[in-house]
Amino acid sequence: MIEPVKPPKSLMSAAGRAIGDFSMIREGDRILLGVSGGKDSLSLLHVLIALQKKAPVRFELAAATVDPQSPDFDPSPLKGYMAELGIPYFYESQAIVEQAEKAMVGDSFCAFCSRMRRGILYRAARENGYNVLALAQHLDDAAETFLMSTFFGGKLRTMQAHYLNDQGDIRVIRPFTYARERQTAAFAKNAELPVIPENCPACFGMPTERMHMKTLLAELEKDNSKVFSSILTALKPLLGAGVPA
Repeated sequence: MIEPVKPPKSLMSAAGRAIGDFSMIREGDRILLGVSGGKDSLSLLHVLIALQKKAPVRFELAAATVDPQSPDFDPSPLKGYMAELGIPYFYESQAIVEQAEKAMVGDSFCAFCSRMRRGILYRAARENGYNVLALAQHLDDAAETFLMSTFFGGKLRTMQAHYLNDQGDIRVIRPFTYARERQTAAFAKNAELPVIPENCPACFGMPTERMHMKTLLAELEKDNSKVFSSILTALKPLLGAGVPA
């Protein structure tokens, strides 16, 4: 067995504020965390483990990984890591890459893969009795999504912090809604978390709209250090629009 790594106070504080503001974790919740093996999901794993020990509400925690059977992405080393941490773990392997090549019509690979992974995580949660799915998207992701939706879709939309899925049986939460990507990157590096490199050519082989938004926001932040603070203030009504009663 290995001991979980204690996250920095700044990251714990950001997660704690978001969880409180959007009523994410409730007494008796059984939370399934989607773990890709990236810096964000591994950071959230350790934050939730730490919160489980000190939070005033009791909740259970497990993790699940979806292996899309891509030759460029092998998350299987996570099996041993989760076992060492003593975290209940579900490993779902499905030929998403092959399915995308056959079934994808008028869509991006990333969007297709994301929908497939989410559906698999929902199924894993249902089959194992978990009522909450935790995802590790952060404020940078929310800001990029908002700009993409505005610029390319003409809609004021972003990733919601807490909502009920379409079937109405699983709550989805994003505890890192207030956290910055640089916080998870620093924690993962300093704590030497076993990050699994994901090098899917469909996602990283060419510039994407999301990468353009990331670059734009980085340039804006160079001249205005409070740009993400301002974006968060503007996004709050959208982030909390779907919070279940």
